[in-house]
Amino acid sequence: MAQTFDIFLLIMALLAVGVFVALHFFEAGYGYLFNPRYGPPVPNKIGWMLMESPVFILMCVLWALSDRTWESGPLALFLLFQAHYFQRSFIFPLLMRGHSKMPLGIVLMGMAFNTLNALMQGGWIFYVSPAGYYADWFAKPYIWTGGALFIAGMAVNLHSDRIIRRLRRPGDTRHYIPRGGMFRYVSSANYFGEVLEWTGFAIASWSWAGAVFVWWTFANLAPRAASLYRRYEKEFGEEFTALKRKKIIPFIY
Repeated sequence: MAQTFDIFLLIMALLAVGVFVALHFFEAGYGYLFNPRYGPPVPNKIGWMLMESPVFILMCVLWALSDRTWESGPLALFLLFQAHYFQRSFIFPLLMRGHSKMPLGIVLMGMAFNTLNALMQGGWIFYVSPAGYYADWFAKPYIWTGGALFIAGMAVNLHSDRIIRRLRRPGDTRHYIPRGGMFRYVSSANYFGEVLEWTGFAIASWSWAGAVFVWWTFANLAPRAASLYRRYEKEFGEEFTALKRKKIIPFIY
């Protein structure tokens, strides 16, 4: 099983390279960058639930069926992972304002990746990692360092989403430049929060599965952050460029 899993991780890492390159030429057409060529529109709330919930549900199944259900290390990683996806699947969509839509194609691609990611993370934590790998995990620095980064990233993500939600009043369809929080430093602060979260999770799990997920997160979000940056430049001109923000990583990129 371990050898097959390693091949699976390698394939996923290589696919992320393809995604990273492709997204520099083709914008992921949802949200501010909505594009109908990716399929018929689906209400955002339904789209996000359909897209994010498979990973939450499958992770629960993998956890419940494993022999490591109540081991402290795997359980802690499970709870960190599920905290993000419970919020993303069932709370975040309900907080959305307005009647925006996303293309069905984006929803289906998100569902496919999230299913594979559940197999990556849950497969490693509950089935493939060597017996005893997570024994005494709380006596090691990984869970504490990674957990702190994960919580910090989730806080940035939630706060940035809140700023974005409050940009418009009901009925307003105009676009605005997000301000405050980590938006002082990057134009896509919510994406920075996600990258920080999953970097923390990779450290907490100390696994190649976690590292591949970080790479996928960056490969997906960094090109999108660059596209959003260009869109802000085009729409707001000097008002935006005068802010001298980076795209997704403060002070770096």
